[in-house]
Amino acid sequence: MAEEPKEVWITGIGLATSLGDGVREHWEAMADVAAGPALEIERFEPYCVHRLIDINFSKQIPKKSDLRQMERWQRIGVYSAGLALNDAGIAGEPSLLALTHLVVAAGSGERDTAVDSQVLDALATRADTAVLAKEILPSALRPTLFLAQLSNLLAGNISIVHNVTASSRTFMGEEMAGISAVENAVRRVAAGQAELVLVGGALNAEREDLLLGYELGCNLWANSYRPVWQRLEAGSGFIPGSAGAFLVVEAREHAEARGAKSYARLKCVVSDRARRSKPGQIRESLDGMFDKVYRGHSPGPIAVLSGASGVAQASAEELAFLDGLDERHFTPVIRAYGSRLGHTVEAHFPLGIALAALALDRGGFYPPYDEGGEVEAPFPQAGALDRVLVTGVGHWRGEGLAVMERTSDGRA
Repeated sequence: MAEEPKEVWITGIGLATSLGDGVREHWEAMADVAAGPALEIERFEPYCVHRLIDINFSKQIPKKSDLRQMERWQRIGVYSAGLALNDAGIAGEPSLLALTHLVVAAGSGERDTAVDSQVLDALATRADTAVLAKEILPSALRPTLFLAQLSNLLAGNISIVHNVTASSRTFMGEEMAGISAVENAVRRVAAGQAELVLVGGALNAEREDLLLGYELGCNLWANSYRPVWQRLEAGSGFIPGSAGAFLVVEAREHAEARGAKSYARLKCVVSDRARRSKPGQIRESLDGMFDKVYRGHSPGPIAVLSGASGVAQASAEELAFLDGLDERHFTPVIRAYGSRLGHTVEAHFPLGIALAALALDRGGFYPPYDEGGEVEAPFPQAGALDRVLVTGVGHWRGEGLAVMERTSDGRA
């Protein structure tokens, strides 16, 4: 007879975004009705970006040699990973770090735009691209670069800086990478294959190369700031946000044995990849996953932390799915956290999981973020918040859902 899955707890959270540095700062900023997003408006005009708060990275990355060889996206990730380890009481404990597995969602890193510009300038006067590549690239690129950074460098630097010495996995693929990373971590802990997993991702959104890539696909919002849902009424596009989001995911028995408190229980994570060749396929994907994760739950209000980006097709079909929950006698109370923090791509689903854990730990939901819009309604005040549905719908590919529950052994 198969063993029952282990209960999966979140025992550590590390966050670094445009709104703050750490758990308390994020709860206060996200729960503040009067607060707004922290935007960089002029530097990348006509696009705006949720800029990272000023951070002293040396607090988590003490060696200057380590800092020098990391690009900014790695610094953000290594820093937030360190915050999560500290928060879970694992940092500086070799016996625990040796048991901690690492799962990272990463992009292909930052391009060296100075070298790109050097090559393009040379091409303006010489058309021999093969010769130019041989002349410029060997002297301009560091060993860790191929005009971008290797995706697994983030995991490698976390292991080196924080001494996380169990297995390491890196997922690539934009939002789907973040969904898959969390799903992998939860399944391994639930199956008894790991007792401690550090999982998350990072994005440096303040980059010309990143903005160019996404705008070539017509994915960016190129107007004055609007919350996520209001962009569907006036066009389409996401506003990128710089962020690092890491979680310590742990088996309940292991956490209790070492006296660790939990933020919340990660009950289940499911993912899918709709073909998206026809309208309605994203909603079908979400409907099917919801049937799996909410089977047997009592009807009523559902707190939803939506990872919607603002890109038209994906976000509109997610909203149609959420509106359709009324037909099943569930009433979704929706919050698109990207309205406050921007769309953080690989880090976005871990970020939503972290925010859901904070809300469950404190027993209250976040205020509406759509500033008078029709999508986000106040949460019913009767009773404490005990369950949150987190959605992740990639702007181009990939869908995921997570159900999280409050635990009796919280940290608040």
